[in-house]
Amino acid sequence: MTIQIKKGDPKTMWAWAFYDWANSVYPLVISTAIFPIFFEANTGHFDAEGTRIDDLVTFFGVEIKNTVLYSYVIAASLLMVCILSPILSGIADYIGSKKRFMQFFCYLGALSVAGLYLFKDVQIELGMTFLFFASLGFWNSLVFYNAYLPEIAEPEDHDRISARGFSLGYFGSALLLISLLVAIKVFEMPAAYAFLITGVWWMGFAQITYRVLPNKTSTNKITGQILGNGFRELRKVGKFIKTTKRLKRYLISFFIFSMGVQTVMLMAVLFAKKEVFNKPDSNEAGLIIAVLLIQFIAIPGAILFSKVSKKIGNLKTLGIALFIWVVCCAFAYFFVYDELNFYILASIVGFVMGGTQSLSRSTYSKYIPETTDNASFFSFYDITEKVGIVLGMVIFGYVEATSGDMRFSVVALIIFFVLGFISLWFVPAKENESIPDANEA
Repeated sequence: MTIQIKKGDPKTMWAWAFYDWANSVYPLVISTAIFPIFFEANTGHFDAEGTRIDDLVTFFGVEIKNTVLYSYVIAASLLMVCILSPILSGIADYIGSKKRFMQFFCYLGALSVAGLYLFKDVQIELGMTFLFFASLGFWNSLVFYNAYLPEIAEPEDHDRISARGFSLGYFGSALLLISLLVAIKVFEMPAAYAFLITGVWWMGFAQITYRVLPNKTSTNKITGQILGNGFRELRKVGKFIKTTKRLKRYLISFFIFSMGVQTVMLMAVLFAKKEVFNKPDSNEAGLIIAVLLIQFIAIPGAILFSKVSKKIGNLKTLGIALFIWVVCCAFAYFFVYDELNFYILASIVGFVMGGTQSLSRSTYSKYIPETTDNASFFSFYDITEKVGIVLGMVIFGYVEATSGDMRFSVVALIIFFVLGFISLWFVPAKENESIPDANEA
């Protein structure tokens, strides 16, 4: 028996969207702005006076470059998400416990982020364990969070509510980052405190969401066969997706263009440091300004793309976004050699980033059927994105390693956006009406 959630309730939709405000501080503060700089400055071999000799670290007896270790740990966490997400989402759908799983991974991630406060004072193995679980908690909590969207809102509201969530996330995380930078630069707060505050922010503001989101949507009981039930739920969803054209083809397209989108987002700061802010007179504060610029411009971007999709449809709007991504990559290759042009690029990236992320999620939520297996459906979406991230990063790194120039890696990303653009045209506007019931597949 399934307990239905009332769709369209304004309080529930606002509470759901507010989780973006809570958790978006992780990708901005931990993945992008403060922790990478902190990590780079505090890892390596140092002499007696505290001067760094090299960027090598000893990890379980093996010497490895700090940035390589960092990328391996993040990749390992994403791989674990791909393993856990399908199993746990199937269990969550069967016993109706999306909220409990979402809370567990939220608290795991937030506490691990707070644990990074100890990074300088503990062994590198423990410090990287905190980073691993922070990433695992963030990405896995999103699976269950996203799965609520089709349950709390009607399809015609998905674009608007998804855009609201991302907008809240962009604004809230930028607000915290500015506050932390003021505290560090003006009041000389140790940077490690930023991680403690970020963890508290994430876990604390999430309570607003948890107070309103319904807890249990199924009366199925936990039994000794719970793991088997989880696999059955997952197999049922996989079988259903194979019978569709629109959903299956959209997932393929999303996989292709998300390789480009996510790689740009993850590598933008490193590209800027290597290609723009690498001169003796460069001001690294300009890099942070660019990051904040992206965050704030992403807000109107998400809202505007949501409005455009109402007039011309999601697929055409996503096509426009992918064309803009191609322009961004070409502009970066030919023109971004100075700070002014990088700020122009950051503005365009921020604008299209908000729209692409918001519409990608809401389009998928529209295309899945009325079902009790929303978490399992969104685990497919999540895995598609994570595998795309890993492949995109590997290809980006390979092109740079073989060419010796990061700019060629940026040009290579155009291929993903072009192929994603082309594949969108093969996604039918409507699903085949003869597909089976998703709950019976």
